[in-house]
Amino acid sequence: MTATQFNRPIRVLVAKVGLDGHDRGARIIATTLRDAGMEVIYTGLRQTPEMVVNTALQEDVDAIGISILSGAHMTVFPKILQLMKDKQLDDVLVTGGGIIPADDMAALRQLGVGELFPPGTSTQDIVHYITNWVHHHRNF
Repeated sequence: MTATQFNRPIRVLVAKVGLDGHDRGARIIATTLRDAGMEVIYTGLRQTPEMVVNTALQEDVDAIGISILSGAHMTVFPKILQLMKDKQLDDVLVTGGGIIPADDMAALRQLGVGELFPPGTSTQDIVHYITNWVHHHRNF
């Protein structure tokens, strides 16, 4: 299944949360997802979890991708998940990538975060993962 085989394009929010100012990876992912036929909303730098969740609601996204290199992943992801729960945004994938140790990835998966992608992951693997998740979890 490809991103263009749905009734509408898959909508993905790509965000950089906190003070992390390195957005090259996020921009590469945003371009890759766009090239795969997805609609991408890129929030830019220095977003708060509240800003990310509010944008996800306003834009009716299927997935949120967080790019994080700052080491704050064990704070950022749980906060986003809690805000989503509070706003009953329970059918949206939360995924991401960056510098996240394997033990932390496992802990975040236990909390409900989707697959997390370290540097060097094939961009096509990310496209495939999001496309398959949306196909199995969203109804449009």
